[in-house]
Amino acid sequence: MNGKWQRVSDRPWRSLAACMALFCVTVLAMADQPSLNEEISSEKYFNNKEYAKALPLLQDEAIKGLKPSIYRLAYMYQNGLGVGVNYKKAAFWFQQAASEYSYTLTMESETQKAKKSFFERLHDQMNPATNKEGAANILRTVDTNTSETAKLVDTSLYGDFFGLRPYETNYILPVGYSTHKYPRLSSSVHPNNYTPEYLEQYGYYGENIETEFQISLTKMLMYNILGWKEYWSFAYTQKVWWQCYSASAPFRETNYLPEIFIGVPLPQSINQEYGLKLAKLGILHESNGQDGYRSRSWNRVYLSGIWQWENVFLTTRVWYKMAEREKYDGYYEGEPNPATGEYEPNVSGDDNPDIEKYLGYGDVKLKYLYGKHEIGSLLRYNFGAGGKNRGAIDFHWSYPFLDSENTFWYVKVFSGYGESLIDYDRSVTKSLFGFSFSRELF
Repeated sequence: MNGKWQRVSDRPWRSLAACMALFCVTVLAMADQPSLNEEISSEKYFNNKEYAKALPLLQDEAIKGLKPSIYRLAYMYQNGLGVGVNYKKAAFWFQQAASEYSYTLTMESETQKAKKSFFERLHDQMNPATNKEGAANILRTVDTNTSETAKLVDTSLYGDFFGLRPYETNYILPVGYSTHKYPRLSSSVHPNNYTPEYLEQYGYYGENIETEFQISLTKMLMYNILGWKEYWSFAYTQKVWWQCYSASAPFRETNYLPEIFIGVPLPQSINQEYGLKLAKLGILHESNGQDGYRSRSWNRVYLSGIWQWENVFLTTRVWYKMAEREKYDGYYEGEPNPATGEYEPNVSGDDNPDIEKYLGYGDVKLKYLYGKHEIGSLLRYNFGAGGKNRGAIDFHWSYPFLDSENTFWYVKVFSGYGESLIDYDRSVTKSLFGFSFSRELF
């Protein structure tokens, strides 16, 4: 038993090491042209005082709306650096940039950065300018040739609060109609052991209609500590399903998703040829905070790629479920523990060892911006895991509410497995309507 548990518990760490190795090899192998540090960069030329080379790059990035580049361009016009003095243009671009970006004039040169030790780079993370420049560098890879993508980048990068920015879509959907009522699961009694009386009184929640809302934020923790122009971030997402139209209005299910990840912008050669903007490696925990037979949780290591072609965004993600020891024989069928003869709903172990049979091993997100409209979908498929074909599709549409910049009409349709953790093994078809307060970028 101990030997078996040792082998099982080792698997997550081997998987984590393998994913990290694959991530590093992929990033470095793709950089078979100039390395990440040798990429043509307006920031590099400006900090090295090569103003003539920086000028055309800054002009292009200023048109895209990258505010650090706008401030640098205004400063060059004001002081005649690489271009003739032009106070009119300087005033125009300074108005666009705002004074909070004055830090861009004191950034160190690439040579100075290269001489810094790891611990000096670590100390630089305490400077807010580092994160601002990191966020700008990440989004510098995004094409903003259309007004729709330019607006999305502007709100994603500059609409922050205490360094927090929207991560996934934040929304509240007051009206969500499911084709079937949801079962009311007990923490202390397994569904196989429900009595007819229990089923009649407590078997299902009272209404097919409920409210759903999601809060999702991210904060950059570090930038360029490895010299790859990479960013390290923490994100937290919380999803809630609220039976507010039922008696006593209970919260039916809440899912908590903290994660930490590293994102690396890919070389310009890869970006321009394939549209692949970013590689991302992360660790994600998801649980519903319940106990006993209602408890659901899993931990994943994931690797994703973010692609863009004008107004079309594609995110592909694969994951590995970190292994846990299964509970005692018969637990998942509602039987007592053979060793004690007692029902033990809170015994430690994997709450849902078969979750990949329903949610598969990855997902794909597709989004299209058309004028003020955003149309998107999420697709999952298990490729026949467990002997049956299962999957899910999540489709959404949003449009500004009364021309607001941060409030949108939001319509969502879901069909398949994994709407929530408590229903991961139950197919749900549902339509929802309400409002969103952000639009997801990466």
